[in-house]
Amino acid sequence: MNAPQSHSASIKLPRGLNYIGGQWQDDAAAARIEVRDPASEALLGSIPRSTPAAVDAAVRAARAALQDPAWANLPPMGREALLHRLAALMDEHASELAAIESLDNGKPIAFSSTLDVPLSAQWVRYFAGWPSKLAGRALNPALQANGSTHAYTIREPVGVVGAIVPWNFPLVLAVWKLAPALAAGCTVVIKPAEQTPYSLLRLAELIEQAGFPKGVVNVVLGDGSTGQAIVDHPGIAKISFTGSTAVGKRIAASVAGDLKRVTLELGGKSPTVILPDANLETAIPGAAQAVFVNSGQICFAGTRLFAPRKIFDQVLDGIAAVGASFKIGPGLSPDTLLGPVVSQRQLDSVLGKVEAGIKAGAAVHSGGKRAGSQGYFVEPTILVTSDRENPAYREEVFGPVLTATPYDEIDELAAYANDSEYGLGAHVYTRDLAKAHQLARRIQAGTVWVNTQLAPDPAMPFGGFKQSGWGRENGEDVFAHYLETKSVIMNIA
Repeated sequence: MNAPQSHSASIKLPRGLNYIGGQWQDDAAAARIEVRDPASEALLGSIPRSTPAAVDAAVRAARAALQDPAWANLPPMGREALLHRLAALMDEHASELAAIESLDNGKPIAFSSTLDVPLSAQWVRYFAGWPSKLAGRALNPALQANGSTHAYTIREPVGVVGAIVPWNFPLVLAVWKLAPALAAGCTVVIKPAEQTPYSLLRLAELIEQAGFPKGVVNVVLGDGSTGQAIVDHPGIAKISFTGSTAVGKRIAASVAGDLKRVTLELGGKSPTVILPDANLETAIPGAAQAVFVNSGQICFAGTRLFAPRKIFDQVLDGIAAVGASFKIGPGLSPDTLLGPVVSQRQLDSVLGKVEAGIKAGAAVHSGGKRAGSQGYFVEPTILVTSDRENPAYREEVFGPVLTATPYDEIDELAAYANDSEYGLGAHVYTRDLAKAHQLARRIQAGTVWVNTQLAPDPAMPFGGFKQSGWGRENGEDVFAHYLETKSVIMNIA
């Protein structure tokens, strides 16, 4: 691999400032955090490690906006119009957003321009259709005489939402939180990951341009300490967090004191199951995409492979060939298909977990090393083990690393797939629809994809079983987390 070059000079990045109450402002008391291009390791800029005082200012602005008639009294179709205007602006600035995302995160522009940005705009459009549908109901109390009461429910915004976004899909996952919260009439304090702040800052500029009232959306920059200040703030009513299971557990402990509402979308070690009758022409590239796309930095990536022993070598050789065909390079190069992992820390973590798996007995089928000497690149890697206690089998690596295990009996598959503390996603490849339905019922996962991979949809609930999290994002189900239901019972006898 040639030494990657920084493309930052040709891209105008937003300033590293907080957006609070409709004003762009620095946190003078805060230390600075460097932001680097993961492909070249070049410095892109810096952001504040925002203090609790900055978080408090953002929460106060959000609480004021929640009561401001400009937002509180806006008709549902008014919220719809604002969201549609934002989606249109995202389309108008799509190439700019994609370039920022690829520079900041390292992901290939081939994906950010065709998937991340267009799908983010589509997510906003989907949720734009919901504000006028979020109604209460008229009810007949079970213990009251007919006609003696008028009873109904009201669905009200839960309040100020604290949203904490990870670095693997900075724009997509910001929209997953912002769009339903705004559709429900909430206000938001949102923090991007310190490694990837710039696409959300540009989105905030578009939110401002779309005409959202001041304080409805507030962006606070910083690291985990800033996120903890959001979690702990008494003015926050609900936390929406996407990130590691370890941090999710700390958040769950933190909110116990005041019982904040909380949604946690956490880690995964998702299985890819290839049945003996599967069409290998689709299963092999599908399994490769499920683990290598976005350099494996996907919470529901198919990182555990189960393939029949009779065709195991054929499947692994095919997946390795697909991985080898992914050109490694900077995200902004148009022919790149495998970009870097996000940071030096992530590079060290991925390589350390690969080494631990090998030391515990896993065999290296392909890859296993850093690619090049500049930038945070990892070779597409396949490790082979039947030891279900091997750390490569059990632990989330969050890099382009597949752990492959052969099987002999189909009846073993559900037990293998479920042998994990996680339960976020699963992929099944088969021509037998009966077996597909049976496995989908038996696998403990929030989403099961059959003969496809990595395909979330705004209309489909997304979330995990077990230690993959609490609650669901997307679809109608998400509004259970952003709305409170109030019952009104009136005596009219």
